[in-house]
Amino acid sequence: VLKAFTIMDQNRDGFIDKNDLRDTFAALGRLNVKNEELEAMVKEAPGPINFTVFLTMFGEKLKGTDPEDAILHAFKIFDVEGKGFLKADFIKEKLMTQADRFSEEEVKQMFTAFPPDVRGNLDYKNLCYVITHGDEKD
Repeated sequence: VLKAFTIMDQNRDGFIDKNDLRDTFAALGRLNVKNEELEAMVKEAPGPINFTVFLTMFGEKLKGTDPEDAILHAFKIFDVEGKGFLKADFIKEKLMTQADRFSEEEVKQMFTAFPPDVRGNLDYKNLCYVITHGDEKD
């Protein structure tokens, strides 16, 4: 998901806006996207589209379309050994240096909600579940 956000944030300002969407469509070969279409996309967000908003919107859009597989695939890009977890330090570094950078406090809050195991590994499958289904366990 972070990689997708970074790709779409064409001007690297930490936010996705109409111009970023237009540039992303152009990069995908779709030219001459109507302004109204881009405005409608941006208006789906409750405010400026930073990484957190993008992640929330991504999860909402994927509801009912097997979203866990899509988000898991994004994490698996970084999990080259296929272990099902990533080092918490690696995730922290990515969150604090890419796109809409997390502060130390935001990373701390995330690790409070999704604590790494004793070896410092973050179970991204659990994180994906909560992103796509919320905290409730069915």
